[in-house]
Amino acid sequence: MLIVLPTMTDMFEVTNEAVANLVALAKEGAKMDPIDWGELAITEDQAYIMMATHVLEMERNHLTDAAIIVKLLVENFVLNLKLVGKK
Repeated sequence: MLIVLPTMTDMFEVTNEAVANLVALAKEGAKMDPIDWGELAITEDQAYIMMATHVLEMERNHLTDAAIIVKLLVENFVLNLKLVGKK
């Protein structure tokens, strides 16, 4: 049996409307605090599509969702503090 894996290009093609909607919403929120994508080996679209796809595949549970949000906020807070400290 031959298993054909998607190429990196195929992986980032949005064919799911829910993924496209989630990416658009998330990018709207990023306008207030833009990310510098210049030194990264992944594009903004690729990162958003990958994360949106992953989130939509997760099982929905309000407490788990809240815990993930808090962890990400704390992680972002700490990374921003580290960046401010380097300037």
